[in-house]
Amino acid sequence: MDFKSKIVLISGPTASGKSKFAIKLAKKINGEIINADSMQVYKELKILSARPSFKDYQNIKHHLYGFHNVRNNFSTGDWLKLSLRKIVEIKKRKKIPILVGGTGLYFNAILKGLVKIPKIPIKYRDKIRELHKNLGQKIFYKKLLELDPKSKNKINSTDSQRSIRAYEVKKFTNKSLHDWYQNTSPVYEDKDFFKIYINFPRDQLISKITSRTGKMIKMGAIREVQNFVKLKVKKDKSVNKAIGISEIKEYLNDEKKLNEIKEKISIKTRQYAKRQSTWARGNMKNWFQLESLNIKSFLKKIK
Repeated sequence: MDFKSKIVLISGPTASGKSKFAIKLAKKINGEIINADSMQVYKELKILSARPSFKDYQNIKHHLYGFHNVRNNFSTGDWLKLSLRKIVEIKKRKKIPILVGGTGLYFNAILKGLVKIPKIPIKYRDKIRELHKNLGQKIFYKKLLELDPKSKNKINSTDSQRSIRAYEVKKFTNKSLHDWYQNTSPVYEDKDFFKIYINFPRDQLISKITSRTGKMIKMGAIREVQNFVKLKVKKDKSVNKAIGISEIKEYLNDEKKLNEIKEKISIKTRQYAKRQSTWARGNMKNWFQLESLNIKSFLKKIK
């Protein structure tokens, strides 16, 4: 398996062990790791975003983790600009860049280029999300195909994230999302990448998520949210979508008991993992599918 001159991409559902695998791979192939997770960029959310530990940073050089302030939004465009710069720096050191995370839009941006769609106001986007919530994915998808027939066969009928995005773009710009994509081009070609997707058995993943939620609480997730609340971050900032913030706020406001918020966080995380898997089925078909049980044997084959 030749990784020389490649840019390695590692994705998979949350709690699937992507970060640990990336560190082991980096040791094998002389690599450095670049974050591709939209929540792990925020310096104030170490625990809830499951950021790599200080020990991990000591073992392998990590980039774009915990550097951005929660008061400011961080877009896919911001990430792409910074990650492309890091790739160049790492290659100059004759090391192999390894991008790891679960944010599908980030991987899409680096593989296909960034679509330069006009900025859609948050209030406009929220209205469409509310519409989706009221209709449900099945009916919403039918409305999307009526509005934008080009989405047929390009967006999976169960992919709510992409359905919402396509709907809001067509509605706001009067131009199909797929037409916008045609006007973009990536910096690197597909042959420059080695793409790995970690498949993790659903039942085992659910167990891992439940266990990780408990560990996050023990590590100080409640204190982390208390500090976050003190910062008075505006409601329209994307960081507010981080799983655990709204749930722990309910506990802090005496609206829910600790066991109840643990369960809510676990359920929300499982739902997120399911959405990530749906995204992968529609967008990562040509990635190397690495079964979690085969990770050890995969690493052994690398010299």
